[in-house]
Amino acid sequence: MNKKTLIGLGVAALVALVAAVVLNQTNKPRSENAGEKTAWLAPELRDHVNDVSKIVVTGADNKVLATLERGANGWGLAEKGGYAADTGKLREFLLKLADAKLLEQKTANKDKYAALGVEDVATKDAKGLQVELDGFAQPLKLIVGSTNPRGAGTFVRRAGDAQSWLASGTLTVEKSAADWLKKDLVDIAANRIASATIAHADGKSVRVAKDAEGDANFKVADIPKGREAGSEFSANGLASTLGGMRFDDVVPAKDATAGDKALKARYATFDGLVVDVTVWERDGKDEAQFVASLDAARADKGIAVAQAKAKAEFETAAAAAASAKKDDKSIAEAPVKPLAVSDPVKDREDRLASLNKEVADLNAHFNGWTFVLPAYKYANIDKSIDDLLKPLEEKKPAEGAKNAATRKTTKAGQ
Repeated sequence: MNKKTLIGLGVAALVALVAAVVLNQTNKPRSENAGEKTAWLAPELRDHVNDVSKIVVTGADNKVLATLERGANGWGLAEKGGYAADTGKLREFLLKLADAKLLEQKTANKDKYAALGVEDVATKDAKGLQVELDGFAQPLKLIVGSTNPRGAGTFVRRAGDAQSWLASGTLTVEKSAADWLKKDLVDIAANRIASATIAHADGKSVRVAKDAEGDANFKVADIPKGREAGSEFSANGLASTLGGMRFDDVVPAKDATAGDKALKARYATFDGLVVDVTVWERDGKDEAQFVASLDAARADKGIAVAQAKAKAEFETAAAAAASAKKDDKSIAEAPVKPLAVSDPVKDREDRLASLNKEVADLNAHFNGWTFVLPAYKYANIDKSIDDLLKPLEEKKPAEGAKNAATRKTTKAGQ
């Protein structure tokens, strides 16, 4: 092969290599091409979500709707006395803002802002919400408008800028302080409850209870003579009130106190936990205050029962393992002794410590607050004995009395 041919082949190979590189660059997504930058809605928020220290949501007529502030104990709502915010919801919103891209320019004419919901919130009838984020060199202010009715995205405008945009994502902003609250209140399963007692202001009361922890249903106590218990569903429902309980709103306890017509409810568990609830109605809302405590005697009994159960289960397992080994049917090893068997005193201390911690944690959550309950939870507490019994049958008049009444009516008409 001569020198001229070698040079030709080298040039051809170089041309092919350049063509391959150009083709590869052409086929890459545009966002990866050199020199092109993604247009973010809030570039200062990218990689700085954790720097946000305060969020203010403002609505029409410049009315502040919610103020979320990060303090030593986490995020709280200023309008709710500093009560804890739902950090999961908060973080989800901030991440959506950080990921939002500017998809399409919209109007820069302020007379057309209202159609997109991005008019200044100083306007009396503004539809959008202004979100102000602090924690940066300069506060970030965004007006979040309507969602795109023709597809994905949300209309937005940076406060002070004339240009509005269609941004990616559904940027839903909660419109009230209550919507930002962490609303989990208490969760005590019904199968842990031993009894539930409701005391009314007029002195009447109703109580449901289980004879043993493993019972499937609660029984109505103190049934009046001549009456019968109603559906098991009613008694079980009363006892399950504290299961997965959430609240609608919260106010400082000093601003909402119980009146003289409040209901008093007590829920006692088999292991000694007691939750007392005071419930009342005020301004069309169902309000409640909670206090947790420990019944020492019931706790001792509960621990003794739990330890006896653990011991019985261990002995059964140990006997089974020994029998299997003797018959050469298995190489199963003897079970490890639970603490309730190996060191009952330490086990008891641990169980009591766990119960006392639960009481302390609940009261840390309850103390100083009045909670607005969902209507169905209040209805589940506001029960009378008649609600848990079969309805009385209307007595039909005897035949003789019926005939006498007919004759009396006929005579009166003559």
